[in-house]
Amino acid sequence: MSDRPHAVAYIAASVDGYIARPDGGLDWLPTPTGDQDYGYHAFVASVDTLVLGRKTYETVRGFGEWPYGAFRVVVLSTGAPDTAGVDVEVLALAPGALLDHLGATGSRGVWVDGGETLQGFIRAGCLDELVVTRVPVLLGAGVPLFGPLSADVPLQHVGTQAFDDGLVQSRYRWS
Repeated sequence: MSDRPHAVAYIAASVDGYIARPDGGLDWLPTPTGDQDYGYHAFVASVDTLVLGRKTYETVRGFGEWPYGAFRVVVLSTGAPDTAGVDVEVLALAPGALLDHLGATGSRGVWVDGGETLQGFIRAGCLDELVVTRVPVLLGAGVPLFGPLSADVPLQHVGTQAFDDGLVQSRYRWS
């Protein structure tokens, strides 16, 4: 559908492919220092909507202050997560239907975040771009960045940038 917003995943992963520890912990992620933001500010300027899975939403809620006030935030959930004090929409839609809904209601750029949510968008063929920042650490176990697929997903490499602290960010488009 032509009114669908551009859907992008912007995510960090360990070198061995995990986005969180087995318990969901993110303590292994580096804290940006100085003016190094790994392209984050430019990326967030390109999107207006954030789509999170329920587990990722609950993890972010545990951080304290809600960091996504500038975004339209959609939590994908079939249940009723605690939304007190934050402005979020809770929807239970498949990726394609969700993008159709978001496009029809004004979204133009969508940031897809969270392991299961990202995997669902990939399986449904609903992701336009993937930005993965590899953190130089091996976790050995955890929440995988990618899950099983029914077929190969060919990607077009757009570019890779290495940062002085060892992080390596690669950008891909669906081919």
